[in-house]
Amino acid sequence: MNFQQLPQIIPFFTHITSRHTPQTIRCLEECHALIIVRSGHITISAPNQEAVVCSQAYACHPQCGPFDIQVPRTREAEYVVITYRVLPENSSWALHGLLSTISEIKIHYMLDELIRSHFEIQANSEEEEAAQQFRKRLMLERILFIYLYESRNRHVGKTSDHLIKETISYINEHYMMKLTLPMLARRAEMSEGHYTVLFKRHTGMTLTNYLHHYRIEKAKTLFVQAGLSAKEIAQKVDLQIIFTSVKPSKK
Repeated sequence: MNFQQLPQIIPFFTHITSRHTPQTIRCLEECHALIIVRSGHITISAPNQEAVVCSQAYACHPQCGPFDIQVPRTREAEYVVITYRVLPENSSWALHGLLSTISEIKIHYMLDELIRSHFEIQANSEEEEAAQQFRKRLMLERILFIYLYESRNRHVGKTSDHLIKETISYINEHYMMKLTLPMLARRAEMSEGHYTVLFKRHTGMTLTNYLHHYRIEKAKTLFVQAGLSAKEIAQKVDLQIIFTSVKPSKK
């Protein structure tokens, strides 16, 4: 895929679905599909191609299908399929194959919004319908850009130590979100065991203890500076603990 193709085309969003079960995707002529895995992993196979295990995303080109998606019998998986056309017609858009990102949370938020916009928001006029279509197109463009950019540049020349530091920075920025070991290990492209060892070597703590400690410190800061209630602070920092353990002592 040539990154220079992206500024020359307009991806026109057509549909989005969320699935937990196997299916076969048959792309119509000039219609592309983007498969995004939200949890677990899936196996994707196509004619004259070796089956691949996908834990992030896969771009389906209409000339390479149909695409058979299998879900492991012993594990749950959730994936989203976005279908779109490329304008102008007959454009040279060669995106195909596995894609990766370190911005999964951003991608998943945009997927939620695309699903909500497509199925829940009812346009009351042609003007509003056009505005909603344009908004969905912008989100799709953003998703494609993230996958193209990060698939191309991910981890070039980066050491394991640098990747651990990057995920720690990510944790510190997104501490209020649901962060899990599989997500962070995948972000660093390491096994969960290897990531756990390196994380503790770098921080002196397990991932669970680090998150717990960091969220407590953020809760203390919010309690002193923001004047919020204990319940509001606990929700903001995703603390499932008794707030008296983080309440600063009176001097």
